[in-house]
Amino acid sequence: MPPKPIVVVTRKLPDPIETRMMELFDVRLNVDDRPLTQADLVEAAKTADVLVPTVTDRIDSAVLSQASPKLRLIASFGTGVDHIDLASARQRGITVTNTPGVLTEDTADMTMTLILAVPRRLAEGERLIRSGQWKGWGPTSMLGHRIWGKRLGIIGMGRIGTAVARRARGFGLAVHYHNRRRVHPDLEAELEATYWESLDQMLARMDIISINCPHTPATYHLLSARRLKLLPRHTYIVNTSRGEVIDENALARMLVQGELGGAGLDVFEHEPAVNPKLLKLDNVVLLPHMGSATVEGRIDMGEKVIINIKTFADGHKPPDRVLETMF
Repeated sequence: MPPKPIVVVTRKLPDPIETRMMELFDVRLNVDDRPLTQADLVEAAKTADVLVPTVTDRIDSAVLSQASPKLRLIASFGTGVDHIDLASARQRGITVTNTPGVLTEDTADMTMTLILAVPRRLAEGERLIRSGQWKGWGPTSMLGHRIWGKRLGIIGMGRIGTAVARRARGFGLAVHYHNRRRVHPDLEAELEATYWESLDQMLARMDIISINCPHTPATYHLLSARRLKLLPRHTYIVNTSRGEVIDENALARMLVQGELGGAGLDVFEHEPAVNPKLLKLDNVVLLPHMGSATVEGRIDMGEKVIINIKTFADGHKPPDRVLETMF
């Protein structure tokens, strides 16, 4: 019987997943969930046959250059792979996998939550109650804006963007989108979605923008200071993708100056740091990167990681292999 692969897991995973991993593999767990330093990651890469990182672990060329020749698989716990140097992994013959699909509905739910929360001032109203300052109902108090009938511009019409569009239709939003490629006509017809080849032209006409594209070199600061200035002053921005897609400094500056309607942000450019200007604004809802944070979603992610490792260990191509051309 071949020896079990040594699997190093960088963060605490749900108990059922860790239990199953211990049954199948020779696992090194991070029981106290302490984020690993770069030195820790180097040490993990030196000892592991399989490394299981998360989105907060930077697996760059400096880490991979010191990896043991035994490291053949990086089975990432998450969908995004912008934290892994895919080119360096490929050069060293290391396969990379992720966990696509299982986070779609949870992230789309959170996106829709923010699309509702910001225009209707939900977080602001909740703070008012807790502060003890609420004096009762008034005909002009806590007025927000309706979303029914407004234009929603989705940036990135992949799995999550499509799931957001389906929800948005139920709330009476007109769906518009920008994507690298136009989606199938049948899907476009089902969503009653309008395609914009030009992102600039779409931005100039939207009431709400939802960012649902991955972070890649091509999407870094996709919403740059120049593009943010194209948005109408009443526009709301919602981001449940990656903070690096927006120029956060420019966004904060415009929000402070009243040049945008507001923002709902689940991700930040320099996580866990948040631009101090954003913290002071009432028209911004800030969440701690919890778009996919459901018990069911995390267990589904873990099960995908296990399948990818088991398939690879058995000598087959894992189902969720990541290729550089995919991003």
